Amino acid sequence: MSQSDIPEHPLEHIQLPSSVLPGTLGYYAHAVKAGGFIHFCGIGARNPESGKEVGVELDENNQLKAYDITLQTQQVLENLNGALDANGCSLSDLVEVTVYLRDMRDFLKYNQVYNAFFEKAQQTGQTPARTTIEASPPGQSFILIKAIAYKP
Repeated sequence: MSQSDIPEHPLEHIQLPSSVLPGTLGYYAHAVKAGGFIHFCGIGARNPESGKEVGVELDENNQLKAYDITLQTQQVLENLNGALDANGCSLSDLVEVTVYLRDMRDFLKYNQVYNAFFEKAQQTGQTPARTTIEASPPGQSFILIKAIAYKP
């Protein structure tokens, strides 16, 4: 097979405006479109306006004092929704989400917020596949969501 016989499958690397998602923490795209699929990078709990993680309380030495997984989950899901919307997608276009929790003991609280967010999609049977694992997201994010949407 010659090089000219190989079908071209261009990738579209997407950087979203800071009004939708805060800038990335390294050299990577917010999303990459491949065929009809849009692969979103890990989306954390940073507020797009301030660039800071929500739901964290720091002491006078700037060390973590407390965090609120409910507020962080809500922010992550709002960020995801904004990223989907900026790409002409909705929650019903999600194929799969992978959720990274820093502490699996937060699962019940996170799951309550997640279920409320996806309630309409659940009623129509259009919820994505989901995996939740324990990992250490960067910064003061205690939750991170990576997602794949389908939009031909």
